[in-house]
Parts: sequence; structure tokens; C-alpha cells
Amino acid sequence: MRVIARFALPATAALLLAACGGKQQAPAVDFEIADRFDVGGGIYVRALAVEPDTNTLWVGTSMGVMEIDVTTQELRNTYTRSDGLANEYVFAIGIDSQGYKWFGTNAGGASRYKDGVWQVFFPMHGLADYWIYAFAEQRGGRYWIGTWAGANLVDLESLKLTTYREELINEWVYGLAVDSRDRVWFGTEGGVSMLDGDAWTHWNHDDGVGAPNDLALPISQNTGLGTRTRHDLSVLTGGQETYNPNYVFSTYADPDDVVWVGTWGGGVSRYEGGAWHNLTMKDGLVGNIVYAIAQDRTGAYWFGTNRGVSRYDGKAFTNFDATTGLPGNDVYAIAVTPANDVWVGTRDGVVRLAPKQKKD
Repeated sequence: MRVIARFALPATAALLLAACGGKQQAPAVDFEIADRFDVGGGIYVRALAVEPDTNTLWVGTSMGVMEIDVTTQELRNTYTRSDGLANEYVFAIGIDSQGYKWFGTNAGGASRYKDGVWQVFFPMHGLADYWIYAFAEQRGGRYWIGTWAGANLVDLESLKLTTYREELINEWVYGLAVDSRDRVWFGTEGGVSMLDGDAWTHWNHDDGVGAPNDLALPISQNTGLGTRTRHDLSVLTGGQETYNPNYVFSTYADPDDVVWVGTWGGGVSRYEGGAWHNLTMKDGLVGNIVYAIAQDRTGAYWFGTNRGVSRYDGKAFTNFDATTGLPGNDVYAIAVTPANDVWVGTRDGVVRLAPKQKKD
């Protein structure tokens, strides 16, 4: 094993590199953990985004943002409040069609960055809330921000913000996705909403979102449903996993307009053919609490869960967890590069998974 000091977070933590040894089914591809980057004890990696035009991996942590060269894996820059970031604790990263990077923070509002220039957005500027958890873009420069008090629609030309709250099934928005028909999907604490033009449709657990509680887990009381009380994001009670299937952590729309959402305790749910279908640990998913969803270049899906990360090729699951090289089991973020490397973010670090090299 080789250990190379390569990245550094400002002042507080060292980041070391340790090489650690749809509708169509995806081709059989084996992945392995190629690199592991430790960010320091207790530091969370909550957001990842790949910017192909600049060959950049953006990493959002609880201590700020890192800009990394995807090819060399060298650190280009780090960003904190002293640089213009609204808050160091970053929960979401979005890259809009104009090349602006958007950073959603925990209790600090949103920041927009490009070419060394920063701009912050707070409620005084029309932002729905200081707590930001998701970004997505429709055609025509319509940019969405998911917050703990509804969703904002931003006109990228005028930067005018419009808030949608009552229209949603629930105002606590964690996931956003736009499908090929330009429909917007919202994952919330109370289920899923979809905006198609001016028409809204809603689903929750009663409609099939989230699998039944087959493990008989305790029902979580950690929710802000119907209140403005702030709450943490713990999925445990007394050290035990809990269950709240209406609560959607993540949302993804694939190129075939199959929509996937990750639930709290109900596994991952797929909306296809007018109905919801669920995959859980019984089917091979590594964990039933699903924080993140992505799709690799072969079409296979990746699910970040509370017990590791799963790759699903349409037939079978391949799972990775702390016993196989992840820094931790809670996988909060996933991003895929043009080379089909899959980056996953956990507490304490980031891992790069790469297709196994064929041996002669």
C-alpha cells in the first residue's frame, strides 16, 4: 500500500491518498476500489459533482469545497467562507448550463461561483430557506433549488427566484431531478411530487413509494413534517435503524424517464409504467436507507446507502462497504466521470471505484 500526501483541507484536516489495492440491462462490468482519500475523522462528504468541460471533480464536505483534477487527482483549490462560500457545510452541488457552480449549504444559504467570482443567496434575496439540499435544471434556463421550506425556481438570466411550497406534497425537499420530457421530480419528507408544465402529481407510501417494513424497524420520529422545527439527519434511534418510507432522500431520472427515489428504510423505489416498484435488502441492495443515486456509463445504477454502496446492473447487485475498503458505510454522494470512474462520498473520505482492468 502506498500513501501519498496529496490534498489538504485548510487549517483543520489533512486529506491523504491511499491506493487500496433503465430498460436495457447493463453489460457485465466488475468494479474495484482503486483509490481512497481520507478527509479526516468526523468530516462528512455530502456532495460530489463532475464537470466534464473542465475535467473537475467538485467535493462538498462539512469543512468546505475542494476542486480536484479528475485525471491527475491533484487538488487545484479549496474554498471556505473566507473565499466567498456561504457556509463550510455543503450538502449539494449543482452545475448549470452557463458553467456556474452552485453550492447548497447547511444553514448558510446558497453560493454561486464561476471564474473566481462568488455570489450568495439568502432569504432576503428570495431564497426559500437557508438549508439547501438539491439542484436541477430544466430547459430554457429554469434552475431549481430544493430547500427545507419549499423549492425555488431561478431564472438564470435575471436571477429572479420564485418559491413553490404549497404546491408540493411536503415542503422539506431533499431530491430534485428533471427527465427528458422536462418534468421536474421532487423528493420530500412526505413523498414525491412531479411538475409537468403547470400540472402537479403526488405520491407517497400509500401509493407504493418505499417497501413495507419487513424488518419491523421502529418508526422514526425525527421529522419536520407539518412543523418548522429544525431536526437532524440521523437515521438511528438508540443505535438502531429506523423506518420512515414517505421520507425521500434522493431522486434520479434516467434517460428512459424511469424515475428512481431513495427512501428512509423502504429501499429504492422505481416509477415505471405508471406504478412504483421497490428494491430492498431482500433483493440484494446493501442497505434500505438510500441517500444517493447515480448511473454509470454502462447504464448500471449506483445506490449510496447506510450500509455501503450498491451497483445494480438490472439483474444483480454488487456491494461495497467498510469491510471492502470504504472509509465508512454511510454513502451520501455519488458521481460518475466520463471515463466511468465512480466516486462515492462518506464520512471521513472519498473512494474512487474503477472498472477492473482486463489481464492479458
